[in-house]
Amino acid sequence: MQQSLEENNSLSKNYCFHEVVRIDKTSLTPEKFFQEYQKNGTPVVVTGLLDSMPVWDLDFLCEKLGDRKYPVRFNGWERYKKEKNQWDNIGSGVESRSMPFREYAQMVRSEEAYNKDIYLGRCALKNTPLEDTPILRQAEAAMGLKMPATSPNLWVCPDTHVTPLHYDPMDGTLVQLYGSKRLVLFPPSQTYNLYPLSLFNYLRYGLKLRANYSQVYPERPDLVKFPRFEQALAHRYEVVLNPGEILFIPCGWWHEVTSLGDGVVCSINRFWHIFPLFRAMTTWNKWRLHSGVLMAAPHIASAWLAAIASKDREQKLRHLIQRL
Repeated sequence: MQQSLEENNSLSKNYCFHEVVRIDKTSLTPEKFFQEYQKNGTPVVVTGLLDSMPVWDLDFLCEKLGDRKYPVRFNGWERYKKEKNQWDNIGSGVESRSMPFREYAQMVRSEEAYNKDIYLGRCALKNTPLEDTPILRQAEAAMGLKMPATSPNLWVCPDTHVTPLHYDPMDGTLVQLYGSKRLVLFPPSQTYNLYPLSLFNYLRYGLKLRANYSQVYPERPDLVKFPRFEQALAHRYEVVLNPGEILFIPCGWWHEVTSLGDGVVCSINRFWHIFPLFRAMTTWNKWRLHSGVLMAAPHIASAWLAAIASKDREQKLRHLIQRL
């Protein structure tokens, strides 16, 4: 059995994969982006739009964000030794605490963030000096993106951090600014073969263990426990996103993100309402996740009441809003 598991675990690394299409700004128009990628929900990497972007390293971020407080997730490495259905939380459901950005930057420099897998994720840049970055607005306009669902979100982590395989209920753009990220993607059609966490988790854990995450470790899959994953491998895509590149991730596309570099890795993402509307109405993964949130309503209401009654009301509410 041990030999069988070792063979299974190496299978995904040896399997052929599809490459995500890259398109340079010189070949891009809003009409082409819509017709070839947005309309049908196809991932694409856009290059050349951010060539004049400043370097978003820790020094730059400390200068701009300094003592502003952000929720920081304390993941720890021990969880990755367990099956994901044994975790108590995942993604934005991971317990976090607020700290000044400068303090988190010191954790990265001292390698404490690496040693404990501490992650500053999905922190809104609204009302910060980085909220209005003209070159980002110009890039979004060049892609013809409209109807943003969120403000830009900042993601900062040490290299080797992994965001587990999951999907989002909206379209997204991932802008790589410092270091690189390797993404493994699967189309929505493979949801059944990726063994998503159960919707019933919402009844027990609320939003802490969401059903848009896969139970499979794609780089070391247990094909004895998850045999259908082998079928999904035929639909696997990979891409390494480098500084200055933008990845369009359509709603429902599964993706696992591994940070690459030497020290810190920095990205911005933004979520967009799905367009055209027909794609939003017919994307089962979107409605699957929304139904789960409805199941978590009692937990959400309880969390709101607890946050309002807390002495750290502002911090608790900020964390809850981020989780929602």
